[in-house]
Amino acid sequence: MLEKARHLLLGHPLPTQQLGEERLNKVRALAAFSPDALSSIAYANQEIFLALVLAGSAGLSLAAPIGLAITGLLLVVALSYFQTIHGYPSGGGSYVVARENLGTLPGLVAGAALLVDYLLTAAVSLTAGVEALASAFPFLWAYRVPAASCCWPSSPYSTSAACASRAL
Repeated sequence: MLEKARHLLLGHPLPTQQLGEERLNKVRALAAFSPDALSSIAYANQEIFLALVLAGSAGLSLAAPIGLAITGLLLVVALSYFQTIHGYPSGGGSYVVARENLGTLPGLVAGAALLVDYLLTAAVSLTAGVEALASAFPFLWAYRVPAASCCWPSSPYSTSAACASRAL
């Protein structure tokens, strides 16, 4: 029964021979790999401002410099992606780039860090989504943890982490 539901949600698994040739089109790749950056942008600001509000008016005066620092960081990341795309036109993720430039061990560390990042992004995104639903429907407030636990296996972010692990 569980296997049937899994195939209904995720589809049938690919044969091993096809896995090496499987490529995502641009829309699916965007859906699979962009939640990391999008969720960081969506949720980080809320948490930063919450911390600044708790610090009082002196903390809120730091909002603009922190916003500029985040903008600068995003520009550095975008430039890094631009250079990687041009340096590895046939495709090269963190593992490939680190392995070719720094060696096998740094490549494995980069790949493992990316998997941990995907899992943490999924956890933060799912928690924020459940919290938003519980805020909108107060009778759900007592059921936040069970709701998040039930949503995790079927979340698109768990699929993103699975796609990333296959890319290694």
